[in-house]
Amino acid sequence: MSKFPIEKVLKILSEERKKRNAPIVTLVSKRTKDPFQILVSTILSLRTKDEVTAKATERLLSIVKTPEDILKIPDEELQKIIYPVGFYRNKTKTLKKISKILIEKYGGKVPDSLEELLKLPGVGRKTANLVLAEGYNKDAICVDTHVHRISNRWGIVKTKTPEQTEFELMKILPRKWWKEYNSILVAFGQTICKPVGPRCEVCPIKNYCPYWKKLKNKKK
Repeated sequence: MSKFPIEKVLKILSEERKKRNAPIVTLVSKRTKDPFQILVSTILSLRTKDEVTAKATERLLSIVKTPEDILKIPDEELQKIIYPVGFYRNKTKTLKKISKILIEKYGGKVPDSLEELLKLPGVGRKTANLVLAEGYNKDAICVDTHVHRISNRWGIVKTKTPEQTEFELMKILPRKWWKEYNSILVAFGQTICKPVGPRCEVCPIKNYCPYWKKLKNKKK
C-alpha cells in the first residue's frame, strides 16, 4: 500500500459528506433499510445522473414496495414512471424479470449473498455489493466509476477495471470503511474530484493527494 493516509482522508471526507446530498441509494437505505427498494433504486441509478435517479426512484417507490407491486404495473406505465432514467425500457424489463425470479425462487425476498445476487438479470458486482452494504449491512465494497477513478487518482490502486479495483481495495482498505467507501467517494466525486477539471483548489484533502502535488509541480 502507498503512503497515502487513507483513514485520515476518509475521516475528513466523511465529515465533508454531511454538507452534501447523499447518493439516492444511500438515502433509500437510511429511510427504509429494505433490500428490495435498495435493489430497485440501484438498478435505476445505473448510467443515470443522481438527480434523475432520485426523482424516478421517489415516483416508483411511492407506489411500489414489493416484487408483486412491480408485476402489477403494465410495462408502458412502468416506463413512464421511471422515465427519463437511462435505458428505461430495458430497466423496465429487468425490474419485471428480477421481481418474477424473487417471487418464484426466493419467496419474494432479495438474496443476501453475492453469489445469489449475481444470478439476477442486470445485477453485476457493483449493484450486488451495494445491496449487501446498504440493504444487509454487510462488509462489501461497491466500486462504481467514482470509486474506481478516485482510488487510482490517489494512487492506492493501479487498476484498469472496477472489478480489479474492488479486489485490490479488499486487500488494503480497513474493513470498517468498506460499507461507507462508496457513498463517501460518490459525493466527493460528483462535487470536487470530477473526472475532468477536478476542483483541486477547494479540495479538503488536496495536501494529501499525489494528483494535486503533480499539478503544483507542473505549475512551477
